[in-house]
Amino acid sequence: MGDQLGEGFGAVAGLDEQELDSVVDEDDVLDEEDVDEDVDEDDDEIDEDELDDEADMSSLEEEGEIAADYIEGLLDIADLDGDIDMDVEGDRAVVSVVGATLDELVGDDGEVLEALQELTRLAVHRKTGIRARLMLDVGGFRARRRSELADLGRSIAAEVQRTGEPKKLRAMSPFERKIIHDAVASAGLRSESEGEEPNRRVVVFPVG
Repeated sequence: MGDQLGEGFGAVAGLDEQELDSVVDEDDVLDEEDVDEDVDEDDDEIDEDELDDEADMSSLEEEGEIAADYIEGLLDIADLDGDIDMDVEGDRAVVSVVGATLDELVGDDGEVLEALQELTRLAVHRKTGIRARLMLDVGGFRARRRSELADLGRSIAAEVQRTGEPKKLRAMSPFERKIIHDAVASAGLRSESEGEEPNRRVVVFPVG
């Protein structure tokens, strides 16, 4: 049953955003002469009063509860063991599944996890009528990915600073791109995103 579930999620994953093949793989960087400057506009700043903030928190908690129920049902169907944690980070609900035998829910490079996250968001949308931005993590995959991508961002920033040449990375999900942008900014360099989903990618530029 677990294998069937993994295969089903894997099929859907092919329609979702591409993951990096490997953080340390040199293929993560694409050497191209022409770099289009298309700024990735992600405005996470929301001006609201305290009452609105409380309402938003309540809505996010509701999203997390719906998502947790949905994931719990899938785990039961697949006869998989896992504990479910719910949290709110910034402006999104976060649902984490922890367990010893959850590799089939992650897949190669997180492809199954991405598909499972989209299915969970759809389940929340059907219940609330609101498009959910919740994040799903399984077995700490995204936490490890965050660390790897932060290292990649710092490494690319150091290379660009040394060579004075811009570097274009492979296509990433919004989650991955934000981590790269943050790492590059912390290094004092500038980065932008170009292209259309699911082929949108980060370009790192030297100072000046």
